[in-house]
Amino acid sequence: MTDSSPLRRAKRPATILAGPYGHPFHPLLVAIPIGVWIASFIFDLASFWSVRPEDFTRGALWLVAIGLIGAVIAAGAGLLDLTRLTKGTRARRTALIHMSLNLLVVVLFFVSWLIRLSADRATTSVGGFVFSVIGLLVLTVSAYLGGVLAFHYGIRVADETTQEEGFETPAERK
Repeated sequence: MTDSSPLRRAKRPATILAGPYGHPFHPLLVAIPIGVWIASFIFDLASFWSVRPEDFTRGALWLVAIGLIGAVIAAGAGLLDLTRLTKGTRARRTALIHMSLNLLVVVLFFVSWLIRLSADRATTSVGGFVFSVIGLLVLTVSAYLGGVLAFHYGIRVADETTQEEGFETPAERK
């Protein structure tokens, strides 16, 4: 593999803002929107059976908003990783589908947030809940594709020579 090969290029950061070699920020940052959007779903479910649903509906509204902010930040890091992929490759096509699905997810959660914002807080907004569920389903497909990019194609993953260092015994390092 030459230093200018598409695979070698995909493993190197575009800038330190994308994270250092072998430790990209994008996978770290996506934990925020994924986590809070799952939590908002749990809050919605809890609000259906709670004697005080307004506490959970307010919490779900905030969690959706936090997820939107986190998604924008994660997208920035993802775009930096995308710039390292050579046009015409399967990895780039997969990344473009991953990005498009994530944009759809953001739109779905933004609509969910708008519906929730205008709804009565005393009960769960069924419309907001439905948009969130659809968003989570699309997010599941997108997360799978993100896994394909990292684990199958090795995007921003350290090369095997670097990985071998972690498996050397002290005697082998000498």
